[in-house]
Amino acid sequence: MSIPKGWGYLTILAPRNLLYMRSNFLFGSRYWMIQFSAEIFFKSVSCRLFGVKCDNEDSEPSENELMNKLLTMGVDVEMAKKRQPGVFNRMGVNEQDLKMFLLSKGASKEVIASIISRYPRAITRTTENLSKRWDLLRTIMTSDLEILNILERSPESFFRSNNNVNLENNIKFLYSVGLTRKCLCRLLTNAPRTFSNSLDLNKQMVEFLQEVCLSLGHSDPIDFVRKIILKNPFILIQSTKRIKANIKFLQSTFNLNNEELLVLICGPGAEILDLSNDCAKRNYTNIKEKLFSLGCTEQEVQKFVLSYPDVMFLGEKKFNDKIDCLIEENISISHIIENPRILDSSISTLKSRIKELVNAGYNLSISNITLLSWSQKRYKAKLKKLNIG
Repeated sequence: MSIPKGWGYLTILAPRNLLYMRSNFLFGSRYWMIQFSAEIFFKSVSCRLFGVKCDNEDSEPSENELMNKLLTMGVDVEMAKKRQPGVFNRMGVNEQDLKMFLLSKGASKEVIASIISRYPRAITRTTENLSKRWDLLRTIMTSDLEILNILERSPESFFRSNNNVNLENNIKFLYSVGLTRKCLCRLLTNAPRTFSNSLDLNKQMVEFLQEVCLSLGHSDPIDFVRKIILKNPFILIQSTKRIKANIKFLQSTFNLNNEELLVLICGPGAEILDLSNDCAKRNYTNIKEKLFSLGCTEQEVQKFVLSYPDVMFLGEKKFNDKIDCLIEENISISHIIENPRILDSSISTLKSRIKELVNAGYNLSISNITLLSWSQKRYKAKLKKLNIG
């Protein structure tokens, strides 16, 4: 009997009263003869054969071969194995087909390597599946380059699901509720996971937003949904429970009437709806306590937050450190509240700019402080003028 390469077998034969054991894995070429009573072990069985696989040598070359191919393509194999190790145990991967497909769409070899490194499951998709998915996205995006930019930024958005029927149904549904091609482009660019959601999940959120719109006295739910998605493209990947809790929090905390609440959540406050309700409450409590300690009133705190809702995304340490940094340079709290966007800048940017401006003779306590949040190009041009002057 021939024995496959790489397999270790224990063969047991029981012809009535003789047990014959052979093991070419455990015992090499040695043979053992042991006399026993057949009735004790096998009774009426005249002969049985058992095969036990003792190693997996045949599977190793396959995995090594895949790794070598990926290394040749420039893939960071170590990163890929950490992110999705199961991919390397799968049979029938299509790394070469993926490479040829993306090259045909204009991707560089470096971009392809980066995509596989960060999301190795991409190599399990077939060319047929990729082509169909690409064609569906081209009904939204105007060029292959736009889709490639999305893939490069977020490989998961394209390769996470291979359910093209669900993708097609989501596109049709989002168009059907009044979203324009521009809206869908924004969703695909900023929150591509929307299109991997189940159709039911997207329907639940849109229906919920329409109900909110009507409950607040707005007569055009289609317009409301379009506005809120344009302001906050991530809303469709949140839960209705979170959105509902945050709307209730905003209305009760700032004593807003229905019309004021509509203006806030369709405008500058739309992104606050993404926060967990606990985080929103915690951050607002910290803002209030910090500003109270500096002499602000409840009304001033509310005006400050409503004029700059993004401040709600700053955790306790970041917010307090930025306020302290500015106060230490004799910038009054009233001056800060009037120019809240300076809090967009990082602590390091604030400190370095304050130092440069002071050295240039700029008095921050009485001068315009908005330049602390200007773009680098605009700020450097202003600093140059100050130094020359």
